[in-house]
Amino acid sequence: MPEDATKSQHHIVGGGIAGLSAAVFLCRDAGVHGEDICIYEQLGIVGGSLDGAGDAETGYLVRGGRMFEEHFACTFDLLEGIPLTSDPAKSAKDDIFEFNRMVPGSSNCRLIRGGKPAEDRYDLTLGAQDIVDLNRLLLYPETGLGAQRIDDWFQPTFFDSNFWLMWSTVFSFQPWHSLVEMRRYLRRFIHLFPGFTRITGILRTRYNQYDSMIAPILTWLQARGVRIETDKCVTDVTIEGTRQDRRVTSLTLDDHKTVEVGLDDGVYLTLGSMTDGSVLGSADRAPLLNEQVAGGWSLWRKLASQYEGFGKPEVFCGDTGKTGWNSFTVTMDGPDFFEFMEDFTNNRTGTGGLVTFADSGWTLSIVLFHQPHFRGQKHGTYTFWGYGLRGDRKGDFVKKPMWEATGLEIIEELCGHLRLAGDQRKWFESAKIVPCRMPYITSQFMPRQEGDRPDVRPHGARNFAVIGQYCELPRDCVFTVEYSVRSARTAVASLTGRVTPPPPVARTDLDPRVLIRASRVLLGI
Repeated sequence: MPEDATKSQHHIVGGGIAGLSAAVFLCRDAGVHGEDICIYEQLGIVGGSLDGAGDAETGYLVRGGRMFEEHFACTFDLLEGIPLTSDPAKSAKDDIFEFNRMVPGSSNCRLIRGGKPAEDRYDLTLGAQDIVDLNRLLLYPETGLGAQRIDDWFQPTFFDSNFWLMWSTVFSFQPWHSLVEMRRYLRRFIHLFPGFTRITGILRTRYNQYDSMIAPILTWLQARGVRIETDKCVTDVTIEGTRQDRRVTSLTLDDHKTVEVGLDDGVYLTLGSMTDGSVLGSADRAPLLNEQVAGGWSLWRKLASQYEGFGKPEVFCGDTGKTGWNSFTVTMDGPDFFEFMEDFTNNRTGTGGLVTFADSGWTLSIVLFHQPHFRGQKHGTYTFWGYGLRGDRKGDFVKKPMWEATGLEIIEELCGHLRLAGDQRKWFESAKIVPCRMPYITSQFMPRQEGDRPDVRPHGARNFAVIGQYCELPRDCVFTVEYSVRSARTAVASLTGRVTPPPPVARTDLDPRVLIRASRVLLGI
């Protein structure tokens, strides 16, 4: 640990929300000068998985979206100090809560079955044994679960329930994913059970998450002189010393440049990325599967093979057939489809959240965003997003896996499930459709056991820490912005000694009132 972190250089590998958060905490809380912080990002733009790009002519794009809830303490602490670029008197945190008061979310049509809102859309359809198994999992010690899969715990009928359909599509769980992570989610979000079938209690950003979060953070950092080097991939990290006392001495970039790291400097390593290897398609072209392992995974593999305490990346990135799915973003020139969906779902645009087609082979879901969803979005254009949780299976109207489907074929499948007539399908004739294949999008959910994920501060690490989705944080849940931000604050607190550690993860699962309400939901009373 440096004697004075404010006089040190701080090197952040990865410009996703974890890396950007680390830079904010260093500046805001540890007193580090911005010019003494450098972020290395392999892509041409920072933001990582919180993206939002494109235009009305080529089509807007979001690969996905993370949801928020009121107990994301680290995230809201971060955003409370970040002013909006459009209104410096208002923080990014204030904007999220203001938007959700203005556009409260509550779904009237969570499930569609047979071309119409499912009659049992508010029924979890759980059997007695399913309820017993859920409660048993809530009470079972995490350390005793090991690397079990979800389908090792539950009966086959559980996966036919509405509970599982809604749970899996909201959080992107598969039966072969980690039982430990399923347990963490159950305990972490049990207070949301009363609104589960309507997706209430979930907070959303006003615009896409790049415009609502990343852009104002980037403006804040740049105003303080933080150096952000895009198109710079860190390909190697040299660590010297023993396992009991070791430090990073240099970083190697993909242009063969070496960055020396001093005795009192700090290094923050983002290892792995759930959106690495993303490939875009088009209306008439399916996105190809990118088998090439991208920079974040290559660096993690190299470190894990050379040094102890860096976990096992292959556990997470070794089977893209189980960690990938396809999403798609649609840009339309008129409101006709949105007006149809408002009547169909009985939800004003932007208030209903995820709509899932229960009888879809692809397990297809869509979200109609509050408009505009992009700052500067062309007036008169409308955007929505969707994904297929089971892109490996054949469609019901397009007889091929979603992974092989073009944008137009995805729209054909969507129209089939909505039972749209020929004149209604013409709404999509001028639409811009951008499908996206993400081979690692649920990689952090793969079954794991102790030691598969590195600690934020690996054993003996004097001047380096691991941040992002693939380090170990007790009790918290991956696939959330909160996990990445919490990892960054934990790392900065540990390395500098000048920042308070993050508050404990909220334990609503210990509140008797929460448990009673959750039990009533599961029992359907």
